Amino acid sequence: MRDKQAAIIDELKVHSKIDSQEEIRRSIDFIKSYLKKYSFFKSLVLGISGGQDSTLTGKLCQLAMEELRQETGETAYQFIAVSLPYGKQADMEDVKDALSFIQPDQTFVVNIRPAVDAQMQTLRDQGVEISDFNKGNIKARQRMIVQYALAGQNAGAVVGTDHAAEAVSGFYTKFGDGAADIVPIWRLDKRQGKQLLKALACPEHLYLKAPTADLEDDRPQLADEAALGVTYQAIDDYLEGKEVSEGDTEKIEALYDRSMHKRHLPITVYDNWWKD
Repeated sequence: MRDKQAAIIDELKVHSKIDSQEEIRRSIDFIKSYLKKYSFFKSLVLGISGGQDSTLTGKLCQLAMEELRQETGETAYQFIAVSLPYGKQADMEDVKDALSFIQPDQTFVVNIRPAVDAQMQTLRDQGVEISDFNKGNIKARQRMIVQYALAGQNAGAVVGTDHAAEAVSGFYTKFGDGAADIVPIWRLDKRQGKQLLKALACPEHLYLKAPTADLEDDRPQLADEAALGVTYQAIDDYLEGKEVSEGDTEKIEALYDRSMHKRHLPITVYDNWWKD
């Protein structure tokens, strides 16, 4: 294994093999410990997209809240799931199936299109034309605005879905879906997330579907792997310490280097990591 590969694996805390039940318990206990420590939080808020990551994270959150209610007798502990379509979502049936699997305590549907389009028009009125790619980032950040608004009204913490395969590639929007208070599946790669969903008896089509951020109007349902230029199989193999092709290694490490700023808090005069 190359030194850089070993360093990245160590930073992201990925294990080559996991026990599904142990990792499920680890995530649930982490969520419960966080809420017990910060007792002013009584709810968790998470956007449900119909994909693997939010389905897994949502189920873990719901299980944690059910256990907290049973252990403490406090009915205030609630998991709030929110669907955040931009207009009509192509895979809305998957969102419904994910919600049926998760069984959240509360569910909201908030169409972000009016807010996003209003922002686009306001910028256009100032002579600023926003690219389709940039608009996708605005969508991601608007979704997080909604989640924090719901959290603010419900004494809640916002939950993120960041995981190792996403973290190593920087495949998320900074201060969009990359913004959250807790990230219960951080440390797992994409393959391991599937493993946990299987153990939780999730419907197969929710974790076997091709992952997509679906942020671009011009390229709807664009597969993550097409956008990244490397497969999740290669990324997972890399993170699990396995050998991958030289070409895939170069792509993964280039993505890692380019997205370093996303894995850090805003830079201060005392930070030196970015100068290397």
